[in-house]
Amino acid sequence: MIIAASLLKIASEVNIETISAIALGIGLSASTGFRVFLPLLVVGLASHFGFLVLDDAFVWMGSTPALLCFGVAAIGEVLTYYIPFIDNVMDSIEMPLSIAAGTLLMTSVFPSDSEWMKWVMGFIIGGGAAATIQSGSAISRLMSSKITAGTGNWVFSTTEGISAVILSALAIFAPVFVAILMVVLIVVILRIVYYKLLRKKKRQTNREVEDME
Repeated sequence: MIIAASLLKIASEVNIETISAIALGIGLSASTGFRVFLPLLVVGLASHFGFLVLDDAFVWMGSTPALLCFGVAAIGEVLTYYIPFIDNVMDSIEMPLSIAAGTLLMTSVFPSDSEWMKWVMGFIIGGGAAATIQSGSAISRLMSSKITAGTGNWVFSTTEGISAVILSALAIFAPVFVAILMVVLIVVILRIVYYKLLRKKKRQTNREVEDME
């Protein structure tokens, strides 16, 4: 009931700035599904140089120590993804990290006076968007590993790194456009995952029928 009331309050106060802020959060959080630390670094730099205004509780992201941490982590993350098969292991490690990063970024820009509401919606929207995009990346890399024995994974790694930087930067200046793009991509990924699970269930059912015969 409390969440519903808060959502109704936000809906009643919707304006262009509110829509842009939510779209910004979606774009930034979804970008962490490609790489965790590159979007955090972009947001930190944007905040540091005055291109992005964060909530008072998140201004630390633009501090020099935070930028150094994000920078070092981003370099390590990017390089690790160029190691065949280790990149597949990284996908399982990155999932909780991307959810955390997506939640953080969405919360930092979500337009609400309620702190707990910011974190709840940050986790649901931001964490969910990051997890979906990361799942799509993991599936694509796994297919590449099977087809090319890992030799073609560098193409996905490069594309993901570039996408993380461009989309997170573009989200700051054209949030609605990037949010729409990310929502479309999320829908496509969810459909792919759904049909993969459906085919897997059908195969299991067929095996069970064959075993019974």
